[in-house]
Amino acid sequence: MTKVSMSVNGKTVSGDVEGRTLLSEFLREGLRLTGTHIGCDTSQCGACVVHVDGEAVKSCTMLALDAEGAEVRTIEGMANADGSLSVIQQAFQDHHGLQCGFCTPGMVMSAAALLKENPKPTEAEVREYLEGNICRCTGYHNIVKAIMAASGQDVSAIAAE
Repeated sequence: MTKVSMSVNGKTVSGDVEGRTLLSEFLREGLRLTGTHIGCDTSQCGACVVHVDGEAVKSCTMLALDAEGAEVRTIEGMANADGSLSVIQQAFQDHHGLQCGFCTPGMVMSAAALLKENPKPTEAEVREYLEGNICRCTGYHNIVKAIMAASGQDVSAIAAE
């Protein structure tokens, strides 16, 4: 076992992990932050996306030890300081960018990374960015709408698929 320390959602945390412990496992089992979902264990679905030092990362592909000293942000850290939903989370609610909710944490985290890189993406850019996130329920239409709305853009022109 090796001790690992990092900042998660603004709080310094540490724990003992085996060398093979994935960041997703450390977050879910070690820290009980179960909002980060594990859907495939093969880096295909994107349900486990978190931010590590400001970059979107599939946490099922990163060892917890590789996050030593890093700033990690999970879906639990997305809300505003007063506990209200962030702009992105509110847009997902307002535009029903979810159904079963399993992919939603990863989608929200990916959306935040996209909007950080590109504050006013086109619909095509949103769709391309989400290629690493799988949703089996929604068909992506309302997810794209939610992300566009979170960017402050008019979504009334987005045609239904």
